[in-house]
Amino acid sequence: MTKLRKQRRRKRYGYNVNRKRLRNKIRKTPVISCPQVKQAWVVKASVKSNLKNMGLAYDANIIPSISSNKLIKTEHVKPNEKEPEKLQVISELEEDAHAPRERGLRLPKSHVQWVTYLMDKYGEDYEAMARDKKNYYQETWQQIRRKIKQFKGIPEQYNEYLASKEGSSKEDTES
Repeated sequence: MTKLRKQRRRKRYGYNVNRKRLRNKIRKTPVISCPQVKQAWVVKASVKSNLKNMGLAYDANIIPSISSNKLIKTEHVKPNEKEPEKLQVISELEEDAHAPRERGLRLPKSHVQWVTYLMDKYGEDYEAMARDKKNYYQETWQQIRRKIKQFKGIPEQYNEYLASKEGSSKEDTES
């Protein structure tokens, strides 16, 4: 008895819900940041059918299978299952994923100043760097070596340091 009462209670009309706004919100196209998917998107189709046409998965737990020509010829594919129409989207996404990326890593200015100070004063003597009075965080020589190696791995900042070091050494020889 109580179950029937709960079901009946749940089916009441919600007067406080703006149906038109709700429908428009549901029908509104999603914000797509990927240019390949955005270009192939059909506004009038649903999200699920759009992704299916591109050969992409709507549900991550259900992976769509893209059959090769060999499988089509041997008729291993179900006849009612149609091939995705916009397969170029997948190839473009794969190319974009395999493209080399620029490293956007840069050390903070305070770290760069501290590391360059240590390199100017001690050269490659990491144990002396660990005993320096400006080693406020009491980092070990291995940690300092790792930070210097990271600094040398960022060409923009390291080349700038080398250029400033060469400029100061030229000024010293002219004096």
